[in-house]
This record gives sequence, C-alpha cells and structure tokens, in this order.
Amino acid sequence: QVQLVESGGGLVQPGGSLRLSCVASGIIFNGYAMGWYRQAPGKQRELVAVIRRGDSTYFADSVTGRFTISRDSAKNTVYLQMNSLKPEDTAVYYCNAVRRYSSDYVPLFDSWGQGTQVTVSS
Repeated sequence: QVQLVESGGGLVQPGGSLRLSCVASGIIFNGYAMGWYRQAPGKQRELVAVIRRGDSTYFADSVTGRFTISRDSAKNTVYLQMNSLKPEDTAVYYCNAVRRYSSDYVPLFDSWGQGTQVTVSS
C-alpha cells in the first residue's frame, strides 16, 4: 500500500529556512504529480505546492516566491524548500499525490503520513 513519510520540520526563527522531505513508497513515483499540504491549528488542510509529472510547478499565493518544490525520482522523494519563513507558515506539513480537479488539485490517496511540524517563532 501507499506510504508517505515526511521529515525535516523543526523550530525556526522568522526569516529562516527549512527543507522538508517526503519519501513515497508503494507507488510508481514518476507517474504522479506530488503536492505539499499544510494544516495549522484550527484550520483546514491547504495545498501549498505541486510538482507535476513534467516538473512544472504550482504554488499557493501565500508562498509564491518563498517556497520551491522539487523531486528526485531515483529516491522516490519530493522536497519543499521553504525560505523567508513567517509565523503564519507554522503548521504540520504533509505530502500526497495529487490530481487535477476542475481548477484545483485534490489529494489522490486517503492515507496520509504523520506529517512534519514546522514552527516559525522568535
């Protein structure tokens, strides 16, 4: 079955950087667009970034210009490089395969990983 394992979170000061990793197993990694989501306390999970099968990318307005997404197919891993972090980026970050649905993206798999906590605070 699909397994998604996120890592790389931590506590960082505003303006700092983190690089998150997500290792996917149980899927043909190259066959999927992959996305990063985040969920802050008391809020719904939101899509942050997508890397499509051709390596084109999409970013939510809130992170455009600060975050980049990349993938290493040899390692079945998708990365999220987060720069210029803000307190409002504090959340648990998750990855999932995604598919296009109308003008949006939706997660493909019902099973999520444990996520990785990112806390931006001075």
